[in-house]
Amino acid sequence: MIDALRQQVRANERAIAVGFFIAGFVFDMLTLGRIDSWIMIGQQIAYLAVIMGVLTHMFWEQAAPPPDPEQMAGLKRWYYRYRTAAVHFVLGALLNLYTLFFFKSSSLAVSFAFLGVLVAFVLANESSRFKGLGLHFKFALLSLCLLSFFAALVPVVVGSIGLAVFLLSVLVGCLPLIAAAAWIRSAAPDLFPQARQQMLLPLGSVLLVFLVFYLFRLIPPVPLSIPFIGVYHAVERKGAGYTLSHERPVWRVWQNGDQNFLAQPGDKVYVFFRLFSPTGFSDQVLMRWYLKDSRRGWTLHDSIPIKILGGREEGFRGYGVKANYQAGAWKVQVETGDGREIGRVYFDLQLGPETARSFALEPA
Repeated sequence: MIDALRQQVRANERAIAVGFFIAGFVFDMLTLGRIDSWIMIGQQIAYLAVIMGVLTHMFWEQAAPPPDPEQMAGLKRWYYRYRTAAVHFVLGALLNLYTLFFFKSSSLAVSFAFLGVLVAFVLANESSRFKGLGLHFKFALLSLCLLSFFAALVPVVVGSIGLAVFLLSVLVGCLPLIAAAAWIRSAAPDLFPQARQQMLLPLGSVLLVFLVFYLFRLIPPVPLSIPFIGVYHAVERKGAGYTLSHERPVWRVWQNGDQNFLAQPGDKVYVFFRLFSPTGFSDQVLMRWYLKDSRRGWTLHDSIPIKILGGREEGFRGYGVKANYQAGAWKVQVETGDGREIGRVYFDLQLGPETARSFALEPA
């Protein structure tokens, strides 16, 4: 029976690997903690330090004959036998984590290209063909993890987001590999050309990708995220919370509030959102209202600045109101000050005569 099971595993090895990868990704998504959790940050630092140490050690060993683990004993034997697999396992864990962080921080329509790059690296890390490419590929994966880690950490520490904070984060993210290359140049100058090829060139390539995607506003604005945004007829403050009024039919479970908005004379349109930001975070976001024009496409009608404060577990609660509107297709985007989208909601607005109606009330 065991032999038959082994044969089935060998025959379906690729499908089983894909299944475990998908299951692991879903598990990570369901158990993902706060981006500003210092326990999670400490765990990432430990992972990055392990990868950095092992890869640098492997770099130094290239000039010597390849070690034979079978001639070793104890921990040393275990280290040489499993270090490559361990590095790729930890890299996979980090890449999964950063893919989820970036996925949560923007709408898929905007961040699709950047997330596609991250997912491609995640899949490459799982591929035996890419694993055999050598140290330059492994250092490229490490570069991606370092830049992603500091892109999330620096805004948490600084307490704001923007161009200066992003540039600071990529600068700090480059320092570990630059320092390692500088150490190699000082200790063994003849190895520096190899270090430049295997460490600095992959780092520069990944850095260029980050800068280009930021230039086109395609990098999601971690550590911010919008877990909820919806359209309502009224938003009222009730004690420590809010009450949202809507007419949405019960069966439209995929919508938040009145995304099919029927406006009577004197009505206002409210867009309510919850925005997660780390403890101590203080910044400003913009709520932009767009109307779809048949000739010009989405046309900006209003831009409302909203001051946000971080730390609340369920997210900062805010809303914008529009009293001057017309029938048509609308879109509201919440963006950072540097123009990166955090979340959006679409709704169709129709004008109707004044009639009796009753609103459903939703706590928020």
